[in-house]
Amino acid sequence: MTIPLIRPERPWQGVQFFCTTRWGGVGQSPYDNFNLGLGAGESIDTVLHNRELLRVLLPKDPCWLKQIHGCEVIDADHPGVFGTENLPPAVDASVTTTPGQVLAILTADCLPVVLSDLDGQVLGAAHAGWRGLASGVLEATLQAMRVKCPQAQGWKAWIGPGIGAQSFQVGDEVRQAFAGHGAEESGMFTRDPSHSQKWLADLAGLAAWRLKRMGVGQVEQSGLCTVSDPENRFFSYRRDHQTGRMATLAWLDLLK
Repeated sequence: MTIPLIRPERPWQGVQFFCTTRWGGVGQSPYDNFNLGLGAGESIDTVLHNRELLRVLLPKDPCWLKQIHGCEVIDADHPGVFGTENLPPAVDASVTTTPGQVLAILTADCLPVVLSDLDGQVLGAAHAGWRGLASGVLEATLQAMRVKCPQAQGWKAWIGPGIGAQSFQVGDEVRQAFAGHGAEESGMFTRDPSHSQKWLADLAGLAAWRLKRMGVGQVEQSGLCTVSDPENRFFSYRRDHQTGRMATLAWLDLLK
């Protein structure tokens, strides 16, 4: 069985990563058919089976997180930090300098963001919904990477599939959460023509703006919307409410 994957346009030096889609495994509607999220409501056995299918593509078991829309980052290289698969740490980002250590982010509209230095010495992966993004999850992840690998020079980032600007209707409280942190930039928030009290927010654009402001010189956006993808490749909580989760997996090369 082939597992469709979303990858960056060009390979990264010393880094491997990809994002799954909703296809390639087993499951029943509304989770059909490659849900990788244990907390999405599908049977645990089905999710674990899909994770076994995923495992053959990876150098070792992924470091799963219990994502809580915050900005805390953990060091994946600390022994025992991940506990068990069913009891992952309640954080939204992780970092590593160990080749083959697989970082994992689950999404279904929020952004998965992968970060690395240009030489592939240190790696970070973050879950960036609007709350985590506004509270600084990307800044916290990059800072943790800088502390972990102070000799690193130059940074790059990949923003994976997430809810697109034409699908992300939000209230003014979301725009206010980004005041001074990207909301004022052109195109980040536009009035929703269908609702005078609502805005359309460019979540990926806000993430890219913040990354560039932090000194990340190379930022690639997948440009894929989980809500309106014409091929229906992605789970979307905004669109379907009850749905599965894709996974973004990233690791440093074992051989350099």
